[in-house]
Amino acid sequence: MSPDRLGSTEAPFPVESLPKERSGNGSGSGRGAVPGVSLCSPALALNSVGVERGTTTALQSIRRNGAALRILLADDHQIVRQGIEALLEREGFAVVGKASDGLEAVRLASQFHPDVAVLDLAMPLLNGIAVAREILRDCPETRPILLTMYTEDTYVLEALRAGIRGYILKTQIAEDLLGAIQAVAQGRVYLSPAISDTVVQACLGKGDLPPDSLSPREAQVLQLVAEGKSTKETASLLGVSSKTVESHRQRIMAKLDIHDVPGLVRHAIRRGLVQP
Repeated sequence: MSPDRLGSTEAPFPVESLPKERSGNGSGSGRGAVPGVSLCSPALALNSVGVERGTTTALQSIRRNGAALRILLADDHQIVRQGIEALLEREGFAVVGKASDGLEAVRLASQFHPDVAVLDLAMPLLNGIAVAREILRDCPETRPILLTMYTEDTYVLEALRAGIRGYILKTQIAEDLLGAIQAVAQGRVYLSPAISDTVVQACLGKGDLPPDSLSPREAQVLQLVAEGKSTKETASLLGVSSKTVESHRQRIMAKLDIHDVPGLVRHAIRRGLVQP
């Protein structure tokens, strides 16, 4: 595993304030668990089973064959990874891998086949949505959860189309992550409460973007171009030739009818491939 990238020195939640004990009977109301509606995609249907959050009984009920659920963490900020790992391990989950960029996350998922992958949206080399697509191709039983600061429908809908099963705002990690893991492990979709209206409005046709015409590989190349990587660097990261990268780049421009790098960067931002 590559050395941790230190990034920001501030976590999206105060690590020292994470609850040491969780109690309560659990209302079963499923805060953030989305009831049975079709989410703008025939393949993405949600059921109405409630989520019992934050209780030992609920956590034990989703263990597989008596073993703790196995979790992969991917975030380019070391302090965020450490905070989430501490929270999950205290609740009895097994953190089997930690990645600081998207390509490392894909590699670790292929190695460990985790039950749940907790992915930051804005990771270098490969963003969380693209990582989820790659993981699901090789590990279809893994349930991806996305961590992000964005509530815009562009990001939410692109994530759901990619197979993301949980979408959590980073400001709500301490409150929502355990419920999200429980929900996705049971085959449901979990959205932070602030996201629900975005999804409903988009499904009513008030914000839905048409699916991108790019293939997953072309989306990877687009992200790396938008991050400022050269053709040679992109080829090395993806394990292909420079000629192949140039071919992808030409197809991307033709498909999007965009013919300069600044235009590609703007498109990548709109699609949530890179941060503005």
